[in-house]
Amino acid sequence: MSVPGSGTASADIGRRTIRKVAVRIMPLVGLLYVFNYMDRANIGYAQLSMGAELGITAATFGFASAVFFLAYVVFEVPSNMIMKRVGARLWLARIAITWGIVTVATGFVASVTQLVIARVVLGIAEAGLFPGLLLYMTYWFRGRERARAIAALALAQPIALILGSLTGGWILDHVHWAGMSSWQWVFILQGAPAVLLGVLTLFVLPDRPADARFLTREESGWLQSEIDAEYAPEAATSLRHELAVVKDRRVVHLAVANLFIACGLYGLAFFLPLIVRQLDPTYSATNIGLLGAIPYVVGAVGMLLIGRNSDRTGERKWHVITLVLVAALGFLGAIVFKDVPVLSLVSLSLAAVGVLGYLAPYWALAARVLSKEQAAVGLAAINSIAALGGFFGPYAIGLAATDTDVTVGLYFPIGCLVVSAVMLAFLRVPRETVPTTTHS
Repeated sequence: MSVPGSGTASADIGRRTIRKVAVRIMPLVGLLYVFNYMDRANIGYAQLSMGAELGITAATFGFASAVFFLAYVVFEVPSNMIMKRVGARLWLARIAITWGIVTVATGFVASVTQLVIARVVLGIAEAGLFPGLLLYMTYWFRGRERARAIAALALAQPIALILGSLTGGWILDHVHWAGMSSWQWVFILQGAPAVLLGVLTLFVLPDRPADARFLTREESGWLQSEIDAEYAPEAATSLRHELAVVKDRRVVHLAVANLFIACGLYGLAFFLPLIVRQLDPTYSATNIGLLGAIPYVVGAVGMLLIGRNSDRTGERKWHVITLVLVAALGFLGAIVFKDVPVLSLVSLSLAAVGVLGYLAPYWALAARVLSKEQAAVGLAAINSIAALGGFFGPYAIGLAATDTDVTVGLYFPIGCLVVSAVMLAFLRVPRETVPTTTHS
C-alpha cells in the first residue's frame, strides 16, 4: 500500500500531464507529418499516369523524385534555427501552408522541366518540418517517453503512405474533373489539406508547456522542470557556436549512417507503385494502391512494437542495426521473388518494417547523444545530411531500372543498408537508464 507523500503526488501529476500532452499535442503534430510525407511521396502514384503523358522515363522519374532533397538539405538547418527563435507555432504553420500551395501547383505542370522546378520549390517549402517536430518533441516529452512519442510521430510515415496508396490509386481511376488528367488531381486533392492544417496550427499549437492552456500551472511547471533536469543549463550562444555542432564527430557519424538508410527508405516510398505494377501489368491503379498499402500496414505495426520494446529495454543501437539488416533482406527478397506476387509483397513488407521501424530508436538515440543547446542544430544537421540519401537512393534506382524490371535498381539500397549497419556497430552510445517499478 502506497504512503501519501510528495513522491506519490509528483507521480500523479506526471501521469496526468503526460497523458494530456499526448492527447492534445500528438494528433495535430501527427497530421502535419502525415500530409507532409504524403505530399512528398505522391509523385510515385502520379507517375503511373503522368509518365506516359509527359514522357517521363524511369531515370527521369528517379531524378525528379530525388531533386526535392537537394533543396531540402540546404534549408533544413536554417529552418530549425529560425523555429528556435520565432517559435514552433508560427514556423510550423508557415511550413505547412507553403508546402500545401506548392503541392497543389504541381498539379498544373506541363513538362518535365516544370516538374523538376516544382519539386525543388517543394523541397524548400518542406525543409525543416521533420527536424522541427523532433525538436518540438524535446520540449514536451522526457527521454523515457520520447521514443514512444517519436514512434507515434514516425507512424505518420506509413499512415501517409497507406493513405497515399489508397487515395492515389482511387483518384487515378475515378477522378477526371474539369477536363484535367487524373494525375493532376492526385497533387491537388492531396496538397490542399496541408494549407488548412497550417492555418489550424497557427491558432491551436502551443510553443512550450508554459503556453499550454490545457495544462494547469502546476502541471506545466512540473513538465518544464522534468525536461530541464535532463539537460545542462542552456547558455546563450552565438550563431557560429551553434553551427559548430555540424562538425561534431557523433553528428557526422549518425548523419552518414542515416543517409545510407534513407537510400532504402525513399527508394521504397517512390518506387513501390512501379514495383507492384511490375508484378502484373494488368493491375488497375486502384489495385496497385490496395496492394501497395500492405507493406506499410505491416511496417506501421512493426514501428509500434519496436518503439515500445526500445523504450522498455532502454536499448537503441542494436534495435537500429537489426532493422537495417532486415530491410536489406527484404529488398533482396523483392529482387529474387519479383515474379511471385505473394512472396514479393512479403519481402516488401520486411523492407518496410526495417526502413520504418528503425526511426523511433534511431531518433531517440540521436536526441540522447546531443546536449540541449546542440539539439536544434544537431537534429536538423543529422536529418539534412541524411536526406541526401533521398536523392541518391531514388536517383540510382531510376538509373539502374529498366522499363521491364524496376527491382534491378534495388541492389543499390541493399549495399547502402549493409554499410549503415557496419557504421552503427562502431558507434559508442551510452545506454539509457530504464526506470524500475517499485511495489510497497
